[in-house]
Amino acid sequence: MRPGLHIFADDGQPDQQPFDVAVVMPSLLRPSLFHALRSIFAQSGDLRVQVMIGADTTPPDGAQEMLESACQARPEGWSVDVLWPGYSTSVRHGGFGRARDGGVLRSVLSQLSNARRVAYLDDDNWWAPDHLSSLLEAIDGKDWAWSGRWFVHPKTLRPVCEDQWESVGPGGGLFRESFGGFVDPNCLMIDRTRVPEVLDLWNQPLPQDQGGMTADRSVFSWLKNRPGKPTGKYSAFYVLTETDGMHPVRLQCMGEAWNRAGL
Repeated sequence: MRPGLHIFADDGQPDQQPFDVAVVMPSLLRPSLFHALRSIFAQSGDLRVQVMIGADTTPPDGAQEMLESACQARPEGWSVDVLWPGYSTSVRHGGFGRARDGGVLRSVLSQLSNARRVAYLDDDNWWAPDHLSSLLEAIDGKDWAWSGRWFVHPKTLRPVCEDQWESVGPGGGLFRESFGGFVDPNCLMIDRTRVPEVLDLWNQPLPQDQGGMTADRSVFSWLKNRPGKPTGKYSAFYVLTETDGMHPVRLQCMGEAWNRAGL
């Protein structure tokens, strides 16, 4: 795959007409992206969506073919824009972006998008069909909105249980004392016209974070005191990583549901 902006769209598009919502996806362009994209294409409601994908490392062999195959299901009027600069923007790989998980791409693609509302999805996760429509309903008149999420077993890709401990919104959950709550990016929608300054925070991990992986906490810290609304739905599906530092705590919270989902 050659460096550049690769656009999958109808003839004559994209044009100046704004989309109903943009979806920003930092990605390694790995095979799981196929399923993530298909979950976006399956969103309900009469929506016009722009998908903005950013690759911060060299795409693997077959990435172009995988994208072309996935985009065959792209609804009419939708656009999928894939940016591979040809180099990494993250300090993790020698770039200058402080966020190690994607460099500046979440911020750049959010600002490059042609939509007022911006949602976020990682390439190993997916959404229920009503995810975007329910977020758009909730965000009306607000700065931001959020959904709940399901934990997903990494071996079977079966949902384990609803996350009722971490990504639960302002003032709740396991991160109530340390961060004032939390909302995972996969659950988030932002109205960029009401809080344009928050988009730059995707480049700014917390000052005390030496690992450079907490830009999502910086974004949440800004949003938590702004007008926002939950959808009341658990519509994001988040694949767990067993090497994650939170995994022992999650195992205690999930109990037997983890074992059942792994069968």
